[in-house]
Amino acid sequence: MEADAGKKGRFGRFGGQYIPETLMNAVIELDEAYAHYKQDPAFQAELSALFNEYANRPSPLYFAGKMTKDLGGAKIYFKREDLNFTGAHKINNVLGQALLARKMGKTRLIAETGAGQHGVATATAAAYFGMECVIFMGKVDTERQALNVYKMKLLGADVVPVTSGTATLKDAVSEAFREWTNRIADTHYCLGSVMGPHPFPTIVRDFQAVISREARAQILEREGRLPDCVLACVGGGSNAIGSFYHFIEDAKVQLIGCEAAGRGIDTFETAATVSTGRIGVFHGMKSLFCQDEYGQIAPVYSISAGLDYPGIGPEHAYLNEIHRAQYVPVTDEEAVAAFEYTSRMEGIIPAIESSHAIAHAMKIAPKMGKDQILIVTVSGRGDKDCAAVARYRGESIQD
Repeated sequence: MEADAGKKGRFGRFGGQYIPETLMNAVIELDEAYAHYKQDPAFQAELSALFNEYANRPSPLYFAGKMTKDLGGAKIYFKREDLNFTGAHKINNVLGQALLARKMGKTRLIAETGAGQHGVATATAAAYFGMECVIFMGKVDTERQALNVYKMKLLGADVVPVTSGTATLKDAVSEAFREWTNRIADTHYCLGSVMGPHPFPTIVRDFQAVISREARAQILEREGRLPDCVLACVGGGSNAIGSFYHFIEDAKVQLIGCEAAGRGIDTFETAATVSTGRIGVFHGMKSLFCQDEYGQIAPVYSISAGLDYPGIGPEHAYLNEIHRAQYVPVTDEEAVAAFEYTSRMEGIIPAIESSHAIAHAMKIAPKMGKDQILIVTVSGRGDKDCAAVARYRGESIQD
């Protein structure tokens, strides 16, 4: 069932390396270094120590008892990535890439960020390892995620507002690739999702797979069996592929990725790639992308800055094509309702990204049997989203 990522990172017909010649040497260097260090026991031991002693792993598997009772169906468990250091799953990938970059002799990290969580995680790792750090962030996102901008600067990072295009995540990615092209010798591009040219989708997946490795062991210990369904939100798709990976070979475990439908998939204000996109090439990979009638990458919209991306990682496109995973659209309204419901019901304020997955769990759990089990990955904390959700509800508050 698993794709062969060894053939230039191909997942079926998706993936590959669609990059300018100026970047090829950097990508080859990264590919060779990762192939070596992923087999190195000393590297893995150092990464495990960072996960456990610095990032607060393993993250708990939490039984959402009140929510389960209120919805009246399947048992609902949360995989609590929001309790990781820096408040999201992003730290898993960043610690792995930063450690790899240091082993490669790099002294500078650059990254893109949407909601700011990947930027905060990268700035954190750069501070820890004593590396220079530059974060590219769409100007629109710097305004709606001002608190995370302050955190990145506090940690010593230079935050560059990107004003091109829609001034959101896709444009931040483009600027980060341009910067990497200009300064390869001492710089590593710490890409934040399972996207881009090979080997990035594989590297990020492998570092994020700690989520499903832990969740699989935890649910077997708690319930004595595997879950019926695993749900996670999907933008580029790093927390989702991390949540799915160690369940892919378990055919009876349903895998559901929850995309940002924005104001609806029947509108232009959406970021639901699988529901509305088609095959194309962008940001170094062949995958599914939201496109206009001329095949140009379409502007997308979501209340969630972290899901506001016009594509999906190539492994997700492959899992969708072979029908191993299902991808469903969730609107702003549904996500905000889940954000509020989870806060009041469980005393957990989830990231608005994660709220997309919780919203779909709320929809399907009542239709399932009480002996069935759902695991929902809460990919991050919702502190950063309180002002945005308040604005959505017509209330003006300060961050």
